[in-house]
Amino acid sequence: MLTRTTTTAETGNLWEACAMALDDVARRLRRITAALEEKSVPYAVVGGQAVAVWVATREPAAVRTTKDVDLLICRDDLPRARAAALSVEMDYFEVMGVGMFLERSNPNPRDAVHLVWAGERVRPEYELPSPSIDERRELSGIHAVSLPGLVRMKLLSNRDQDRVHLRDMIDVGLVERSC
Repeated sequence: MLTRTTTTAETGNLWEACAMALDDVARRLRRITAALEEKSVPYAVVGGQAVAVWVATREPAAVRTTKDVDLLICRDDLPRARAAALSVEMDYFEVMGVGMFLERSNPNPRDAVHLVWAGERVRPEYELPSPSIDERRELSGIHAVSLPGLVRMKLLSNRDQDRVHLRDMIDVGLVERSC
């Protein structure tokens, strides 16, 4: 017998579901970064969350977020990073060559903490490696990749979402539009 699942939209709690999803990402980011700091593992927030942090320094209302967390760490620090993740109920997996921490309670790669190896090429065809772990800034208690490092990563990836992130940074005056 098939059972029909009631969707969030049908129950009228769509805004609440959106807010909860954003809160989940923020909680995941705070949990893993606090654990890494406790184990003295250097890291930098990269990707969409780093764009959100940088944009918020100029215009918080212009922030958009993503459903995952991307962190830059040194490959040599992976054993300590794994221990940190275990302390907050996250396990390490590699899926299609991408290292990630997955929540034990919800091991969905879409909701993972994705790892980017500092100083290494994200993809073999990329001309430049990812930033070094030293290319980070503290912004209101958050260790984020430097603005030049973030722009470089977005230009190298050049996916639709990366171009949107670059436009967001241009729109709030973090980056100048030039050739």
